[in-house]
Amino acid sequence: MGLFRRRKQTGAVSRGRPADRADLDHLENFVRSRRGVEAYIEPRTTVTETTVILIADDGEWTRRRVDSPEGARRFAHRLAIPIYDVRLMGYPQRMRDYNERRKRRPELF
Repeated sequence: MGLFRRRKQTGAVSRGRPADRADLDHLENFVRSRRGVEAYIEPRTTVTETTVILIADDGEWTRRRVDSPEGARRFAHRLAIPIYDVRLMGYPQRMRDYNERRKRRPELF
């Protein structure tokens, strides 16, 4: 009888596309082609793996999957950019301002 046996979790996190070299190349290119870039670690959710969001000084941003929070920290350290935990810091106002500008004037972007 298996009343107290635990069911094996199948994992609700999407494992469809893990982080790969193309993701890291995209992030590196973003850092090298923009000014004042900061990194923010976004935690794993039921839908996605751990991601890092890079935000430039004008608020432009990009997001890609990373292998782990530690991997995101290594990436930021290697490129000498500051890195924060979005759960502790939140998103910067310049990102929200950029999103609002895009919403009002999509033809400019």
